[in-house]
Amino acid sequence: MSKVILVVDDSASVRQVVGIALRGAGYTVVEASDGKDALTKLDGQKINLVISDVNMPNMDGISFLKEMKQKANYKFTPVIMLTTEGAEEKKREGQAAGAKAWIVKPFRPEQMLQAVSMLI
Repeated sequence: MSKVILVVDDSASVRQVVGIALRGAGYTVVEASDGKDALTKLDGQKINLVISDVNMPNMDGISFLKEMKQKANYKFTPVIMLTTEGAEEKKREGQAAGAKAWIVKPFRPEQMLQAVSMLI
């Protein structure tokens, strides 16, 4: 059975690029448009990894990460932040919230897939 990855980004084009790369590598992809939408996808289904943007409307990636980690089923789910945000302060905030990797956009799909395969 293929591993399930939740991709959270307010940009449909980014979700599309990430989704194509992940599906091409054999993963199943669930998409969400922001943190709030992503929380509705955490309904008990198995999610093996989350790739999330940081700056999004309604609920940003770090707030989403903190909420996700409160849920017993997803407490140990690894998270990769995929963002234009390169500031060290934001990275530290993300790591403190539980992010395992930080990839700055624009990214190379193979760079992302490498991070995914290391964490999944």
